[in-house]
Amino acid sequence: MKHSLKTGISFGLTSGIITTLGLMVGLYSGSRSKILVIAGIITIAISDAFSDALGIHISEESENKHSHKEIWESTLYTFLAKFIFSSSFIVALLFFPLKAAIIINIVWGLSLLIAFNIYLAWGQKANTWKVVVEHLSIALLVICLTHFIGKVIYTYFS
Repeated sequence: MKHSLKTGISFGLTSGIITTLGLMVGLYSGSRSKILVIAGIITIAISDAFSDALGIHISEESENKHSHKEIWESTLYTFLAKFIFSSSFIVALLFFPLKAAIIINIVWGLSLLIAFNIYLAWGQKANTWKVVVEHLSIALLVICLTHFIGKVIYTYFS
């Protein structure tokens, strides 16, 4: 796989899943508003995708070892991966009640993350369980923290 495609997909997928799950769970726990959760996901899909793409662009430039074309490919692939994976969480919200959609999206996001980490571990010839547990732990920590913070906000400000 090309470096630029690998960089864009691995960063965009991981960031898209963890950021969107955290935002979605925090907004749900703090507001119980479906429209707010959908608006948050759309906002993340656009603004964070551009932000991460620019971050990858600058990071690749600073390495001083990639061609101009490779840098722009990484930028584009990062944007597309982040936008697509973040946006994918809207689907469940359109077809299910909010609480069910949140649960479906957590399962969806963690499943994607597990599948990608298995692929990553196989490619690196690393211990699959170690890679999956390490990265899944971070995602679960984000989900738990944003849920807790959302509940605190809901309790004290609603």
